[in-house]
Amino acid sequence: MIKKLPLAVGCAKTETPATAPVETPAETAETPEAAAPVQAVVLKLAETHPADYPTTLGDYEFARLVEEKTEGRVKIEVFPAAQLGEEKDVIEQVQIGAIDLTRTSIAPLTEFAPSLNVLQLPYIYRDADHMWSVLNSDIGDNFLKSVESANFVGLGWFDPGQRNFYNSQKEIKSLADLKGLKFRVMQSELMMDMVAALGASPTPLPYGEVYSAIQTGIIDGAENNWPSYDTSSHFEVAKYYTIDGHVRVPEIIIASSIAMQKISAEDLALMKEAAKEAQAFQIEKWEAKEIESREKVEAAGSIITELTPEAKAEFAAAMEPLYVKYAAEYTDLIKQVQEVQ
Repeated sequence: MIKKLPLAVGCAKTETPATAPVETPAETAETPEAAAPVQAVVLKLAETHPADYPTTLGDYEFARLVEEKTEGRVKIEVFPAAQLGEEKDVIEQVQIGAIDLTRTSIAPLTEFAPSLNVLQLPYIYRDADHMWSVLNSDIGDNFLKSVESANFVGLGWFDPGQRNFYNSQKEIKSLADLKGLKFRVMQSELMMDMVAALGASPTPLPYGEVYSAIQTGIIDGAENNWPSYDTSSHFEVAKYYTIDGHVRVPEIIIASSIAMQKISAEDLALMKEAAKEAQAFQIEKWEAKEIESREKVEAAGSIITELTPEAKAEFAAAMEPLYVKYAAEYTDLIKQVQEVQ
């Protein structure tokens, strides 16, 4: 803060008034320009989840850190609950600069950066710690850079949770139990092939149609993480939840490269730093939500089944054709990911 200087007291023997006005910093010719308020760059971030969802809370923390680190030069407004559109449309808008940023799953981005398929291959991670060791390494940084050729800037990673199968028909304890069941999958070829390789029938449907589709028997179930199973109320119509952890599809914060031209290289670096710091906050919120959701659905009568190591190995072995189809040219990269400790 600029402090006003104390008034100088003049000598009584001179003609100078006893209290002479002193030129304060605010009155100098140089100060008005220096004191002018910084014109902040305001960016819009699109989020499909509601305001209290863990990824959205992570968005808010990211926005707070960006404003703090850039000393107000960059401000981010978060628009939750698909206010700016659904995921696929938002990504297209970010690409052309109509929307500045979004938090999205990497699944739809594989269209622009095929190498991202490696990060969502079924059973490629041993557990959550393994995934974070990958994403927060040079390997993860290179994956962030992989979207640049499509006019995006990768800023950081958020926790996606592990996806598990749930259905309205029966417990799933082995690969044979999946045969013939119809599961909703994301509109992703890899996810469709995964379900088919496990012996079930994949049905791509918009997320908002899943509840009624299970209720009416169009499908038998779906696959998703604990919070989604809970907040979508899918547990009401599909009480059998199997913990198999077939995929962890990382969430990514991307910006439009057009929008990033509005800010300095220094502030862009600070935004990436903010995304990294917001990650820890979002992981904490995610883990708390997982516990809360599991307790809620169990209390409501959901039957939880955890695969044995032998059954999980059987599921993983069935994924070999997907590794060949989607990542044959990335065998060295897959090996690097699998070897990360």
